[in-house]
Amino acid sequence: MGLIIDSIVCWGFSLGLSLYLITNLQWYNYSFYRIFTKHHKLSWHFYYFFLPLLLFVIAASGYSKIGFYIFGILCFGCYIPFLLLWHLHLDKRLVFTHRVISFFIILLFLLSLHQIVFSLGHFIPLSFLIPVVLSFILSALYERLLFSRYLALAKSKIRSSKDLKIISITGSFGKTSMKNFLYQILRTQFNVYATPRSVNTIKGIVGDINENLDSQTQIYITEAGARQKGDIKQIANLLDPQYIIIGEIGPQHIEYFKTLDNIAKTKFELLESKRLQKALIHQGSELIYKNDALPPHITRDKIILYPGNLQNIHTTLEKTSFDLEVKKEFIHFETNILGTFNVSNLAAAILMASHLGVNIEKIQRCVANMEPIAHRLQKSIVGGKIILDDSFNGNLAGMKEAIRIAGLHTGKKVIITPGLVESDIPSNIELAKAIDEVFDLAIITGELNSKLLSEYIKRPQKIILKNKSQLENILLTSTYKGDLLLFANDAPNFI
Repeated sequence: MGLIIDSIVCWGFSLGLSLYLITNLQWYNYSFYRIFTKHHKLSWHFYYFFLPLLLFVIAASGYSKIGFYIFGILCFGCYIPFLLLWHLHLDKRLVFTHRVISFFIILLFLLSLHQIVFSLGHFIPLSFLIPVVLSFILSALYERLLFSRYLALAKSKIRSSKDLKIISITGSFGKTSMKNFLYQILRTQFNVYATPRSVNTIKGIVGDINENLDSQTQIYITEAGARQKGDIKQIANLLDPQYIIIGEIGPQHIEYFKTLDNIAKTKFELLESKRLQKALIHQGSELIYKNDALPPHITRDKIILYPGNLQNIHTTLEKTSFDLEVKKEFIHFETNILGTFNVSNLAAAILMASHLGVNIEKIQRCVANMEPIAHRLQKSIVGGKIILDDSFNGNLAGMKEAIRIAGLHTGKKVIITPGLVESDIPSNIELAKAIDEVFDLAIITGELNSKLLSEYIKRPQKIILKNKSQLENILLTSTYKGDLLLFANDAPNFI
């Protein structure tokens, strides 16, 4: 009976610890380094990993029956219930992907094998950590083997599609907007497919090619994102895109790249495509990269700097208008896409579509009727309140533009934001000062920047939420018909 109870305690603790780790790994792209150095709620690690692990090691190493039973009571009375409540209250819970399912299958197999071995001999509770460690190692190796196979299949599919044109888009911000704007224009003339949502990693693109890319597709539009040098080179080697767009370069993910120069070099890895015919490069990004030699096969005639010549830019809470030089002629555009920063994104889409042969009048009509990108300065009216949903915008320039547009509203203005994530202190101070000038109420979500933002936001009323469980009630009691609410880079609870 004692062996059964001890086994139940070890199984329960092993599964609980694994649930916490695999959830965090899924958030941070399966990097142990990132979850223990870049996590924004390190207190969670203490309560759900280090403290329980320390108590287990103490109880298991001495293996006193009384001590281990006390740990068992703590495990099933406190640790596991609180861990499950923690998971249930997350707004980004563990998704049971193929990788996660494989991990738990391997873990259960190794725990069962371990149980059989030690039921025949001396029971050692501490050894139950071995299946947990081995499961992470074996599932990672299995995933790597699977990916190698899927990568080969994706390469074969791309190479066999001889008439397929591929457009890859990179940059520190604006990738998804440019992709969606270009898709809406090109689909008026071509059979076009674009990567869904914000899929922009080598693994995401490989999966998308194998599962979703149709043989009838004429143009395939992809994003290319990066967290370290070489990430975009991998994508360039896979796709060998004929057309690329390198957008604006800024300090997004500066904590990974350390310098703006490293970010620029990584984004410009897209130029290594052997089939490159034309590259649209943001003129500011080209200046950052100017001291580096272009790859030998890239001549200057293959490069177009955008947005080029722009005139008469007007942005309001209702619409945006501008004049853009296309093929040496200024063309007037009007759109319901909001934000000055989107003029540059639209310019990239317009110039690329024009280069690919789309008639300029058709482009004008498409831009005029263009659908806003979800969660990127998307305007709606709910219960008489103006909602500006800019929750997927995480760069300083974009957030300041959203604040400027919100400032055009004459009534009460409310901002809901965690500040800038994966950015530096000066940028968050600049953001806080911009918020201070415009809003009547600032709701700061999450702990990451709450202290810093509170210090520099002085005029508006402030509410700080460690998590967003109470946000809905606060908005119901604090906002009224005619108010404007800006959701700016509103991040999930683990941020």
